[in-house]
Amino acid sequence: MTLAELQLALPEIFVLSMACVVLMADLFISDQRRGLTHLLACATLVFAIIITLNLRVAPGEVFFAFSETFIRDRFGDVLKLFSYLVLLAVFVYSKHYLRQFNLFKGEFYSLSLFALLGVMIMISASSMLTLYLGLELLSLSTYALVALNRNSMIGSEAAMKYFILGSLASGILLYGMSLIYGATGTLELAAISEGLTMAAGESLLVSFGLVFIVVGIAFKLGAVPFHMWIPDVYHGAPLAITLFIGSLPKLAGLALAIRMLDNGLGGLHGDWQGMLLVLAGLSLVLGNFAAIAQTNIKRMLAYSTIAHMGFMMLGILAGTPEGYAAAMFYAIVYSIMAAGAFAMVILLSRAGVEAENLDDFKGLARRSPWFAFMMLMIMFSLAGVPVFVGFFAKWQVIAAVLQAGFVWMAVLAVLTAVVGAFYYIRVVKLMYFDEPESDEPITAPVDFRAVLTVNGLAMLGLGLFSGALITLCVNAFAA
Repeated sequence: MTLAELQLALPEIFVLSMACVVLMADLFISDQRRGLTHLLACATLVFAIIITLNLRVAPGEVFFAFSETFIRDRFGDVLKLFSYLVLLAVFVYSKHYLRQFNLFKGEFYSLSLFALLGVMIMISASSMLTLYLGLELLSLSTYALVALNRNSMIGSEAAMKYFILGSLASGILLYGMSLIYGATGTLELAAISEGLTMAAGESLLVSFGLVFIVVGIAFKLGAVPFHMWIPDVYHGAPLAITLFIGSLPKLAGLALAIRMLDNGLGGLHGDWQGMLLVLAGLSLVLGNFAAIAQTNIKRMLAYSTIAHMGFMMLGILAGTPEGYAAAMFYAIVYSIMAAGAFAMVILLSRAGVEAENLDDFKGLARRSPWFAFMMLMIMFSLAGVPVFVGFFAKWQVIAAVLQAGFVWMAVLAVLTAVVGAFYYIRVVKLMYFDEPESDEPITAPVDFRAVLTVNGLAMLGLGLFSGALITLCVNAFAA
């Protein structure tokens, strides 16, 4: 281990150190001064952004460390930066909710930072061992977060379901990795890619390993038919945790898929492409049609997440740098959109009562015209209405699928996007054309309202000036 290698992993080392500091410092902070824990966690993310920017690599540059188990490249840097920004927004949004529901505890921040560390390790993994280490760190932290409200029966049930199914998915993924290791004799992703050409005699072993790995990835992404945990976990978890699960782990899922399927199993593209085609198609259909029947907005957004993961997989299955860039653009945009959508649900929640029903949005335009407009832009972006950034995300993915020759899948994506537009625009209809069920004023801290305003306006701003973000994603995969 050299100083140069430690410098490559400096963002991870800093986040790990600060997560431990937050964990220990919180022991000596009283409940009345819990805001200090929040500020310390937010400062961690700000300094992590600064460190990553100062150590960023140029497009096309790749550095390895720790016996080639750790990789530092442009793809990783960009994804880490957006991970910090998304988690920073989650912290600001969650503070208001946690205080209202008497859940303002230091465990939320320490577990979230450990989960972020897991995401960062997955993003920079160049070995199956490192990839699995990051995945488990993220998963274990998330299981604990879902059970944060120990007095909630539905929350405890959701945590148990998430733990059992998540553990099953991890075991399936690990078994697939062990089969690939048995066929190639290495854990390094680059060496696996080279070894697959020499493992012709182990084709059955490789095929079984590939199937288990794709199933494990599909579980983690929540793709149909491995989606059963998403609606129950989204519904049962405290809203602040649902906000977390609905945003940051999606970037980790993208990293898991690209590192494993492209960096490690790129030589088997023809095999896993067909599997992703089926998974993506089923996710698009079931996710969008099931969301129509929901009256609970948390479950509606849960099923829409399944559909959006189907869109993201379309970019991955193309197997080209353009396709990967489109998938990366989609994952980033979706994380921002999902954070804004759940933040609006938090805004309408009152002490002890979550505004989780669609009827809670009735007449919002009369109660708060500005935030109704923010929700309108978020819903339009999720629906893929032109000019908003969600439209360009879908456009990039569909263009990549067309370039790969799957015209019928592009047609299916367009048709299901139209179906999805229905339940998103239904929320807009409730806000602007229905009578409010409550005249209670909507209040929130200044930082919450400021970040939510930026989040909402970003839907339009990133759409009008999407070229910069698209270029950033394309450069992340430049040779």
